[in-house]
Amino acid sequence: MKIKYLYQQLASHIGVIIVAFLILSLLFSHYVEKFVYDSKTEELAAYGNNILLDIARNPQLSNTTLHQYENVLEGRDIQYSLFNNRAEVTYSTGLKTPLMELTQEEWNSIQNGNIVTVKQAFNRFDDDVTFVLLPHIQYDQFLGGILLTSPIKGSRQVVTQMNQYLIYTTAIALGIALLFSWLASLLHVRRIKQLREATSLVARGDYSVRIPSTHFDEISDLANDFNSMVYKLQQSMEEIETLENRRRQFMADVSHELRTPLTTIRGIIEGINNDMISEEEKAKGLALASNETKRLIRLVNENLDYEKIRANQIELHKQPIQLHELFEIIKEQLHDIAAEKNNQIIIEGDPSTIVFADDDRLTQVLINIIKNSIQFTENGVITMRCFPIEDEIMIEISDTGIGIDPEHIEKIWSRFYKAIVSRTTNPYGEFGLGLSIVKQLITMHDGQIYVTSEKGQGTTFHITLPRGD
Repeated sequence: MKIKYLYQQLASHIGVIIVAFLILSLLFSHYVEKFVYDSKTEELAAYGNNILLDIARNPQLSNTTLHQYENVLEGRDIQYSLFNNRAEVTYSTGLKTPLMELTQEEWNSIQNGNIVTVKQAFNRFDDDVTFVLLPHIQYDQFLGGILLTSPIKGSRQVVTQMNQYLIYTTAIALGIALLFSWLASLLHVRRIKQLREATSLVARGDYSVRIPSTHFDEISDLANDFNSMVYKLQQSMEEIETLENRRRQFMADVSHELRTPLTTIRGIIEGINNDMISEEEKAKGLALASNETKRLIRLVNENLDYEKIRANQIELHKQPIQLHELFEIIKEQLHDIAAEKNNQIIIEGDPSTIVFADDDRLTQVLINIIKNSIQFTENGVITMRCFPIEDEIMIEISDTGIGIDPEHIEKIWSRFYKAIVSRTTNPYGEFGLGLSIVKQLITMHDGQIYVTSEKGQGTTFHITLPRGD
């Protein structure tokens, strides 16, 4: 059976409130009753002590004085009786043989000089009374005492009236508490309903929904967490959509790149088989077919490298590397490519700089970056430099090329991304995978890489790697 959260909240609140008020009412009622009867017995004891004090001062106290006490106490609805050590009444305001209802224990107690108090003496006198029995002791000798009584109906009326006020107050407080409980439960239910509706929208694919929230309570924290979750989902979906668009573009580029070299290779092979190519042109055709084959191999290798890196299937073999020696090797390898665009590669920095890295993968990173620099630089300079920074080594590769637009800088690390979409054929890095692989390899080396560039002024790649021994 499904019970709404609002009713659960109300039931729990009402239960707690009723139990709390019931306990408080019982305690308060007991306290009021005790207070009333304690006040009454203290009043009786005070009057009794005054009378006994006068008797002690004047043993032959006249009946006129006793009548005066009687008149005063009658207005307070109090009666008293004096008795001697033989339990004989010597003076009474109306009660007849009042000591006949005392128990032997009470009589023994008063003979020992103790005060006997009974707050509610039911059926011991003609009326239900509260009484106080005070001993009259002089020179350590028990001479008798005084019995003061007062009907408990007056005290009962006070207690009853207080209980009535308590009931009214409890009812009013309970009503107010229920009202606040209803409002609080309604507020919580409304906030939970907002979360539920927002969750339904997210389930239908709407990631723009947000829930107003504060830091008031746990539901607000839940709303903040929900907003954070939806924001990350929205970012993920945008990234997935962007990646999907790039994948489509990549597939179109790959199809184009595959079709062009395969068509060239097929034409050359058919020309050779059908003797349509002269002997003089065969060597040139075979060289062209070889170059196109290398392009296809680069495409396959770049994809395989990227997937291996993502799957953590590449194991690094780190060792101290003398950077200047590595720079010289790379410069020699790329000299001809740079010369085709009339670019110059120079090396700067301390020749003794050593970095701790995988030789093959660091070479792959540097070649990839320098090829990008060569691609976008013409009649310029490409500089490789290195220098220490605290416990790291900084490697910088800068060029004087066309630069990168600011909105493209953070996107160049994405897979399939190409800053110039219309560029579909170039000798290296044409598939938009190179810099993505570079980023992954630097991360695997516990390093960092970032780019600074100014449109028309060139680009600089900054790489930090752990220092070598």
